Amino acid sequence: MNARAVGRFLLHLVFYVIVAFLLVPVALTVVGSFARAWQRSLFFSGYTLDWYRYVWENYSHTIALSLKVATLSVLITTLAGVPASYFIARSHTRLMEAFEEILVMPMAIPGLALAFALIQTHYFWREKWFFILLGHVVFTLPFLVRTVVATLRGLDLKLLEECAASLGATWLQRFLYIVLPNVRNGIIAGALMVFTVSLGEFNLTFFLYTPINMTLPVGLYESYASLRLEIGSAYTTIFLVIIIPVLLLIQYLGGDIGLQKEAGKV
Repeated sequence: MNARAVGRFLLHLVFYVIVAFLLVPVALTVVGSFARAWQRSLFFSGYTLDWYRYVWENYSHTIALSLKVATLSVLITTLAGVPASYFIARSHTRLMEAFEEILVMPMAIPGLALAFALIQTHYFWREKWFFILLGHVVFTLPFLVRTVVATLRGLDLKLLEECAASLGATWLQRFLYIVLPNVRNGIIAGALMVFTVSLGEFNLTFFLYTPINMTLPVGLYESYASLRLEIGSAYTTIFLVIIIPVLLLIQYLGGDIGLQKEAGKV
């Protein structure tokens, strides 16, 4: 066995060890969601769907609220973030650089601190479900802005707009028919990232929710905190079923954006 074969073997070994390290706990959780009684093994004494029925009967409202908040977060951040990203990418002034830093600041602030600031500022909304939506919009907007700005900066935006303007296109026409189609995948990837982050956000939401306005991650925490691991496993599996397709789509679009940038360089 030569050195190249040994190196290839070690590379595959490390790869499979890492994959097993990441996926075995997930597999154990998924299989455990069907077990009659939890135990630390992939083999259980019996299997049932009762835990999924229990989650649906007692926590379906948390799943519905999380999906509603995540969807509205995507809508609001897209409507606000895409124009903001355009002006940030188009301008190179210090004022716009400062605006960009302020806009993405929530990424550097712990969710607990951000929630506390929102409670102090908007306490009169404390018992409303859209108080959680407000927190999620503030927290997730930087993710969309960063993604769209990076996509815009990968284009020769000035040249594209000058060509369109020379053909008589107005600013609105240039934005709608030139800029947006060229950053479509970046917008979709950013929106999906917002959806993913919003759906799984716990730290911020834990300090904003009320018993009647509970989201999926908070309900998941409650089920595990009660030591009902079978229920928590079923809850986790439902979350994975929702989130994994979104993550795969983000990965696909991320690769597509990279190909677009390489094509633009050529």
